[in-house]
Amino acid sequence: MIEVQKLTKRYGDLTAVSSISFQADSGQILGFLGPNGSGKTTTMRIITGFMPATAGTVKVAGFDIFEESFEARKRIGYLPESPPLYDDMTVSTYLRFVAKIKGMPRAEIAGALDTALERCGLTEVAHRVNGYLSKGYRQRVGLAQAIIHNPSVLILDEPTVGLDPKQIIGIRSLIKELAGDHTVVLSTHILPEVAQVCEKVVIINAGKVVAEDLMQNMTQNQTLEDVFLKAIAQETSTTETSPEDTTIEEATQ
Repeated sequence: MIEVQKLTKRYGDLTAVSSISFQADSGQILGFLGPNGSGKTTTMRIITGFMPATAGTVKVAGFDIFEESFEARKRIGYLPESPPLYDDMTVSTYLRFVAKIKGMPRAEIAGALDTALERCGLTEVAHRVNGYLSKGYRQRVGLAQAIIHNPSVLILDEPTVGLDPKQIIGIRSLIKELAGDHTVVLSTHILPEVAQVCEKVVIINAGKVVAEDLMQNMTQNQTLEDVFLKAIAQETSTTETSPEDTTIEEATQ
């Protein structure tokens, strides 16, 4: 469903993402795991078509994100780290607006709105103004705007950042429910997030993929924390001896 091949992003002499490759199958939840500044957000922005790549290819449901951008992006729902909400709109008005700009037929919007509100636990706050919602509800609205057009693929960048424990449990449960109907890429630096939600794991560090496998294979003889620390330590050691490979995700901000 998602195929990333030799993806690279450079800013002059700075390499933010270095020839990374991975794939997520249909209906799968893939955890894209890495420390802060490892290249996660840069990769997510490229996959969703918000940023061009220096080299490499990305295919979503068979469509090239660079050469067939319109078709590929129709099949993507994207939740960036900060939900793109209009604070002066109500929840339902905002979601209707999103459905229209995503090109949904007018006759399908009402049903899609009801489905998104119900699946994301927003029915009771549908007529509240976004600007007065709690952080947890804002994340839910962000998820609702990502799924309202029923995309094949969901890209979620740090979906539980800043939430309290109860809100985190709620969002994680919702993400699990979305799997199967959608292929989900969950980008995060939080190990328990990946361990509890994801079926497959890709670990990235310094702009490079340092580990990739199904969760059950990766954690057969060790914990995810052990796998992560070993992969990061190995790549960090290599990077320290190769200064030309230095990567800094903050350059994309």
